[in-house]
Amino acid sequence: MTTEIKKVPIPRRGVDYRGKVVLAPMVRSGELPSRLLALHYGADLVWGPETIDKAMIGTTRKVHDATNTIVWTRKPSQGAKQPPPDAPENIIFQIHPEKEGRQLIFQMGTANPELAVEAAKLVAADVAGIDVNAGCPKPFSVHCGMGAALLQTPDLLCSILEALVKNIASEYEIGISVKIRILDTPAQTEALVRRLVATGITGLTVHCRTTPMRPRERAIRGQLRMVADICHEAGVACVMNGDVEDREQASQLMEEFGVDGAMIATCAEKNSSCFRSQADGGLAPWREVVEQYLRYAMEVENKFGNTKFLLCQLIPGKQPAYKNISPCKSYTKVCELLDFPHLVDQARKVDESLDIDPETGPKKNKDAQKKANMTALAAGGKKAEYRQQAKRPLSERGVTVQTEDKAQSQLPEGLAIPA
Repeated sequence: MTTEIKKVPIPRRGVDYRGKVVLAPMVRSGELPSRLLALHYGADLVWGPETIDKAMIGTTRKVHDATNTIVWTRKPSQGAKQPPPDAPENIIFQIHPEKEGRQLIFQMGTANPELAVEAAKLVAADVAGIDVNAGCPKPFSVHCGMGAALLQTPDLLCSILEALVKNIASEYEIGISVKIRILDTPAQTEALVRRLVATGITGLTVHCRTTPMRPRERAIRGQLRMVADICHEAGVACVMNGDVEDREQASQLMEEFGVDGAMIATCAEKNSSCFRSQADGGLAPWREVVEQYLRYAMEVENKFGNTKFLLCQLIPGKQPAYKNISPCKSYTKVCELLDFPHLVDQARKVDESLDIDPETGPKKNKDAQKKANMTALAAGGKKAEYRQQAKRPLSERGVTVQTEDKAQSQLPEGLAIPA
């Protein structure tokens, strides 16, 4: 006799995490073109990068016809000062509704139920789920009690999830989920998970590391089956995270530990074709992945700085191309140096749209820096004196250029100048 597995009802517009291999939420590495790349290679769902509730509140939702995307923008923060009327708006979040809308989970950084609901209402109609970050240990996430700090305040974490379930799940018909880390002891993890699955969530992702642990330390899976069993008792889907390398390994781990899904982070950052099964070709060559990424980045007019950062993750460090793109300041130069001549015309158009000079980079930044330098020089003082001095040769400024051997000898023991 087979026992039927209990399942929390999935809202009409929500998604079931069971049987899914998904892209983890990653700051910078989880922006729109990276998510599209993961979906291209077979990811079942994608998490957006953690977005702080206060950053979303006050944004304006806009449809960008040229890229078929939706963006949430706001004026840059100036502290107590009002930003100038002509200040450009920052893009806080961007999605491609046609290509990812029904597979996109919005992850939120929050430590306040009211703010969480207010921020979620801005995006809930455009995504397939809202996920609360209660697992990131980095300072930008845990400050003000967010991220992994919520593991130490379970009452607050539960109140946030309950508020989202009550005010978002029913009205927008999407699921609410949470991502956590394991605690120091199985008893502590069990107590926390039992409280979380009782809040009405449809999914729980457990990162198999404690808060102090970093990616270089191997994931701890000893508590994983216990977490999965507790989730299943409540009908909640359980997704595992931590040292999952590809789709084949994900399937093996799901079967071994009884979890419902698996989340890939670091390996997806290096080569998103890790989501592709061996039957579909397995891991693709890096040039193929880089070309596809560039196509998506230019299609959605991704910020060049973010694109360049991701290229440095996708191109193996030992490849000559890795060093070649370091001085690049435009899509045009990247496509030329990577020898993608068929993409150069598109790159020029994107550079023009983003106001980027192919040789010198973003025009606005250059003009602003030039204006700031002129203002400082006109004002006089030590900064102006330093800048004027900086124009003179090094030898005239009392600067001695060290040889590599001498510089190496002055480093603390155990450190070396990179080759």
